[in-house]
Amino acid sequence: MITSTSNDQIKKIVKLREKSKERKTEGLFVVEGIRIFKEIPAMDIDSVYVSESFVETYINVDKESATDNRYDNIPDLFSRVDYTVVADNVFKKLSDTVNPQGVLAVVRMADYTLDEVLSNRDKENSCIVVLDKIQDPGNLGTIIRTGEGAGISAVVMSQDTVDLYNPKVIRSTMGSIFRVPCVIVDDLGAAVNEMKASGVTTYAAHLEGEDISSVELANDRAFLIGNEANGLSDEVASLADKKIKIPMEGEVESLNAAVATAILIYR
Repeated sequence: MITSTSNDQIKKIVKLREKSKERKTEGLFVVEGIRIFKEIPAMDIDSVYVSESFVETYINVDKESATDNRYDNIPDLFSRVDYTVVADNVFKKLSDTVNPQGVLAVVRMADYTLDEVLSNRDKENSCIVVLDKIQDPGNLGTIIRTGEGAGISAVVMSQDTVDLYNPKVIRSTMGSIFRVPCVIVDDLGAAVNEMKASGVTTYAAHLEGEDISSVELANDRAFLIGNEANGLSDEVASLADKKIKIPMEGEVESLNAAVATAILIYR
């Protein structure tokens, strides 16, 4: 059992949780909480840490004694997982939440490419979400989660979008991060052009666009979504096959990026 915050493993996890550069260098990120832990593909798990009290309450317990259905089958699950026990006071140092659930995993990053996304999509029914400098972690996580529900093919984002593996993003995805291909590109304009060359019709969410209710959308499509404050860059917007907008009543000019994305991808 790890009993000191000076332990090298603990220091590494804290760095992974707090520093984007560390995550990118190591190719690892941190996932916390039992619900999302259950969603992690086994092959992607690097290491697992559980608090001392979690072991006592949920692992070393009879199934019949469990009173919280979030923890159903925990003894069986952890009988198949190698884990390290951490003293409760040390686990609090690891946690990004006020009330830690006592389960944390270090996970390997996925490595999707745009070529893979374009090759694997169903051209008869494909929707790709393209994000230009989205900055709010909650928005990015919600877009990924909503995208899974809507059946999108992938999320493609500029490198200056908020870090995909920020703990707040991971938490907001509620596990969808492990099922929705996410691609980070150095040149978003070049990526849009590559999509178009592959036959994808691209639609830019734009204040000067055509009312979405009057547009017949292509089956093989991508929606370009811009930064919360400034919208799409002129360069990216100019590459779209068509500019579209969601009609507004009252004095509202635009919607939250995640809300707007949800409306578009469910059309």
